[in-house]
Amino acid sequence: MASLFLFSKMALNLSVSVHPVVLLTIVDSYERRNEHAQRVIGTLLGTMDKGKVEITNCFSVPHNESDVEVAVELDFAKDMYELYHKVNLTETIVGWFATGPEITEHSVLIHEYYSRECPNPLHLTVDTSLSNFGLDVKAYISVPMGVPGKTSGTMFASLPVAITSYEPETVGITASLKGGVNPQKVVDCPSDLQQVAAASKRMQEMLDVVMDYVDRILEEKIPPNKEIGRHLLSLAHSIPKMSPEEFEEMLNTNVK
Repeated sequence: MASLFLFSKMALNLSVSVHPVVLLTIVDSYERRNEHAQRVIGTLLGTMDKGKVEITNCFSVPHNESDVEVAVELDFAKDMYELYHKVNLTETIVGWFATGPEITEHSVLIHEYYSRECPNPLHLTVDTSLSNFGLDVKAYISVPMGVPGKTSGTMFASLPVAITSYEPETVGITASLKGGVNPQKVVDCPSDLQQVAAASKRMQEMLDVVMDYVDRILEEKIPPNKEIGRHLLSLAHSIPKMSPEEFEEMLNTNVK
């Protein structure tokens, strides 16, 4: 019993981060699913290190599912993983995903397969029905339950999920959002100068927020936060020291 408790405690200490490209791939797979398919499943790829799981890629796996049985094309899943692994050696199997808000009885069977492919696989659910007026994303990990020597089972414990992104992903998402409000769905690629202007505007807005926060602390309207203070001090020290002439030369050299 002690070993089961230790495993459960270690498993629940995991933190999960998901990249936008993963969610976009899952939604795209759902939109392209077979006519009678109720949901889409697939393999999650990423890295796992020191209690942190980062999901950076994924691919869908064909399967047939009914009320009484489920059949997954395991050979397809293995072949696809080998191809992905040749492209990126750092990405390994970290779990699997399914569309829909619930964990079904068949999810336990599919999870058993992924338990043979990686230790402590994650199960990610993505509610593509938008029942909560958004793309609800949840992560789970299986935890054994039961009494030693008697019937045992599996319980799916929920884990916190954070959405994180690389800089190129952020640029792509920003462009996609602009295309959503354009009737022609066309987005012009901004020039370097336009990007600098937009970044400067965002920086000014963030500086206004920081200055307002500092002013309220100095006026004793809110209590100071030591952690935020350390972050602001680190940010101030990271600013390179240069004259206005040096800054202008750097800008003219890099902006086209």
